[in-house]
Amino acid sequence: MTTFKLSDQALGAIMMALQKSLMEQSDITPVLKSFELTPTDGKEEELLVTNPPTVRVGAPDTTGT
Repeated sequence: MTTFKLSDQALGAIMMALQKSLMEQSDITPVLKSFELTPTDGKEEELLVTNPPTVRVGAPDTTGT
């Protein structure tokens, strides 16, 4: 049986999903379940997320009000 570890990219994708769910106050489960994982080509048996979440942040309010 082959075992895999999460790549740095996959860990970053999980952190982005967590940040997005916190910002939107939404459930993280659907985002994690939708991740498409692919093994890396190198010797290290790691997984990549081919569809990481995107987080959009609006411009800060600079009006001072």
